[in-house]
Amino acid sequence: MAQVMSVHPDLHQRYVQACQSSGHSENPFIAHLLQEADNNYKNEWTKGITLKIAGNNHLVPVQRVTDDDLQVLASVLRNTGFVTGLDLRYNTLTDAGAKHVAEFLQGNSTLRYLNLMFNYIGTSGAELIAKALLRNETLGYLRMTGNKIGNKGGMFFASMLQMNSTLEKLDLGDCDMGTQCLVAIATALAQNRPLKAINLNRPLLYSEEEETTVHIALMLKNNSSLVELYLCKHDMKNFGVERLCEALYENSSLRYLDLSCNKITRDGAKFLAELLKRNQTLEILDLNANRIEDDGAIYLSEALALYNRTLLALSVVSNNISGKGLGALSDAMKINMKLSYIYIWGNKFDEATSKAFSELIQRGRLKPRCTDVEPYTVDGHVHLAELSHGLKKHYYWTPSYGEVTNRDANASLAIAAVSEHIAAAVGELPLPLLGYGLCSLVST
Repeated sequence: MAQVMSVHPDLHQRYVQACQSSGHSENPFIAHLLQEADNNYKNEWTKGITLKIAGNNHLVPVQRVTDDDLQVLASVLRNTGFVTGLDLRYNTLTDAGAKHVAEFLQGNSTLRYLNLMFNYIGTSGAELIAKALLRNETLGYLRMTGNKIGNKGGMFFASMLQMNSTLEKLDLGDCDMGTQCLVAIATALAQNRPLKAINLNRPLLYSEEEETTVHIALMLKNNSSLVELYLCKHDMKNFGVERLCEALYENSSLRYLDLSCNKITRDGAKFLAELLKRNQTLEILDLNANRIEDDGAIYLSEALALYNRTLLALSVVSNNISGKGLGALSDAMKINMKLSYIYIWGNKFDEATSKAFSELIQRGRLKPRCTDVEPYTVDGHVHLAELSHGLKKHYYWTPSYGEVTNRDANASLAIAAVSEHIAAAVGELPLPLLGYGLCSLVST
């Protein structure tokens, strides 16, 4: 990476001058944040900073960044070596703005983190950015989350992954990708070694054959570097889960597996339980919003109680589990001291379940910030209330100012065993992609 500039420039003044010379009116939100950066980082600029120009900031007046705004901003930052992160999420950037992003990436040698989530970038913008990454040798983390790049846009990123040797985290969740590009991405990842985390949440799939899951499983048999994999809303059923488990018997790198919002039942949970008996690397398993029910919970409990000692976090939120299955999970935690985070809200609590988890918390076995329930008593009866804690609490949002103080409330931020496998971008919290990896960032 190129060394940072030896002289600290005045970002705000340079922005004002750039607007005057281009004839473009100033964006007051950008001007405010650049002035704030000048004041806050004047003694820390050698460390590298992340500019957080997020359009969903509710604490200050926001005029969202347009394509023209970005063109001026890019000209200001082009030779500013101490800006190592740029957060532009929730703005109004289109394919025209993506062109400015691509030009900036090709000429910049210090940017490590770029967040473009939930703008209006489409297929042609995705092509420009992906092609720019064939030349860029510094960007480590890119979030395209929520930009509707489609199947064709996803194909450009698949081609990029065959050649790029720098990108470590890539978030393509909610991007309307299809079967063709998922297969292409899986094929590319079979050979790609730099990438450590990828989010492929919510593709648009129209087949019941689970071809994409089969190809992802084949990739996992050959890929020895991927640490985090997000497969939320893949319409995955027990057949697909079985294929993934077969692959993960041979995989010793994956730490975080997100299978939330799929169609996994007790049979799929049984495959996962068999995997947990043999796999010695998986640390976070997200089964939120499936339907494993009591039998599935009991399968997992047996594996965790008797065999597995590596899983740190488990989410079974909204899985139609009643007291029998939840009781088995609480019993497993009494035996397995390694499992530290468990999320159970949205299931069928009875008083025995409430008492069991209340006892785990009261005895210190389960920290209050490491679960999504909190016990309370009414007329001598114990109940459980919901907490907002979870695995991906800060995936779509994070505090506008300051760092996340309660890291335990979001397991993906707190479990360092996952994050240490991914080099954190300068100015970014050491987290997963979604996970502490893909999901969270400095104020991202």
